[in-house]
Amino acid sequence: MSKSSSGAARPSVIQLAIKEKAALYAAYIPLFADGGIFVPSNRDYKLGDSVYVLISLPDDPQRYPVAGKVAWVTPAKSAGNRTQGIGVRFPKDDKTQALKLKIEEILGSHLVSDKATQTI
Repeated sequence: MSKSSSGAARPSVIQLAIKEKAALYAAYIPLFADGGIFVPSNRDYKLGDSVYVLISLPDDPQRYPVAGKVAWVTPAKSAGNRTQGIGVRFPKDDKTQALKLKIEEILGSHLVSDKATQTI
């Protein structure tokens, strides 16, 4: 095996198992046109970093792969006791669009709730 000559680091792989609707509501980012998800993490990420997230949804045995980009970073000890982590913007592709629709179907009327989330 040879090393890549580009020198670019491979995207980190993050497994995100969301077991209940409330947790999905707190993590989902409907403000991004193609959807997005908050991923708790204590690693240092920069805006624009590529990340590969394997998402498990409530009551669904399937895992959904998302090759996204870091769109915001919540640092450690941030205001309002927000959880440290990253907001990952979903890519514009058919598989991820299907995941976005599935998440919005699971959340249903919760999408218009004004309950606090981990996101913006």
